[in-house]
Amino acid sequence: MSLDSDVIVDRRRIRRKLTFWRVTAAVVAIAAIVGMAAIATPGGRSAFTTSSAIARVHIDGLIRSDNDRVEALERLENSHVPAVVVHINSPGGTTAGSEQLYDALTRLKAKKPLVVVVEGLAASGGYITAIAADHIVAQQTSLVGSIGVLFQFPNFTDLLKTVGVKVEEVKSSPLKAAPNGFEPTSPEARAALDSLVRDSYAWFRGMVKERRGMDDALLDKVADGRVFTGHQAVDLKLIDQLGDEKTAVAWLVAEKGVKSGLPVRDYKLEPRFGDLTFLKTAASITLDALGLSSIARQIEQAGVAQAVDRLSLDGMLALWQPAGTN
Repeated sequence: MSLDSDVIVDRRRIRRKLTFWRVTAAVVAIAAIVGMAAIATPGGRSAFTTSSAIARVHIDGLIRSDNDRVEALERLENSHVPAVVVHINSPGGTTAGSEQLYDALTRLKAKKPLVVVVEGLAASGGYITAIAADHIVAQQTSLVGSIGVLFQFPNFTDLLKTVGVKVEEVKSSPLKAAPNGFEPTSPEARAALDSLVRDSYAWFRGMVKERRGMDDALLDKVADGRVFTGHQAVDLKLIDQLGDEKTAVAWLVAEKGVKSGLPVRDYKLEPRFGDLTFLKTAASITLDALGLSSIARQIEQAGVAQAVDRLSLDGMLALWQPAGTN
């Protein structure tokens, strides 16, 4: 019995030591991740308390409504930065999200000299974003334009017939929840959608005509949904100048009186720690260290699910979709 008691005491002592070192390792890991997150944002919002640098803003990927981005741009609007360079590389997104971003940049432009640089693509909603600026710079091979609006939906009617499934519904009026993809689209529903698309398309065309100073003939030429290279876009008045960020800064100095020689620093539009991914990582490491790997995997899977959810787009789209993509 004495031997068994000694073994039990030793096991408990080892278990306590193991738990101590696991917790210590987890705390060190969390501290390291927090420290790296803080270091990783030296050019972020806090760097713009003086007029010592031009702010660089990036608009990348699909554009959706984003209140955090609007609030970040409002803080930049009220900061001491002398000017802003907006880099755009986007195929567009929702019409509502593009309009929201355009309005936020327009308010920013009213207080700060602002120039846009098209890195690779400013199409559809990305081009709506670009025309908020008074001056647009793009590389010769950049793609701009795709002036148009899209309402796209799948129709599973033939598939449902094949598998023998019928979806039944009771609704207040024929156009409620139409189209739904489970039945052929009626002429009335198609006409209603066509009205929505035409109204938003007229809004888009009107913005381009006003902001880019086009006559009707030129507008008709560029507003058929095509994209154009930067080289083509100069002559079509879709952009103002070929070049890169240095070209944009030179324009700010020459046309807006911005002090020459100022550095350009990144200004983060997302919250300081983004979507708190670093906290998820820290939590996962901690749980792994404590022997709770299954819970850690669930946290990681939740992060993936949120990323997939961000890919969904609701409402009408101002989005460029090149042939052959899904």
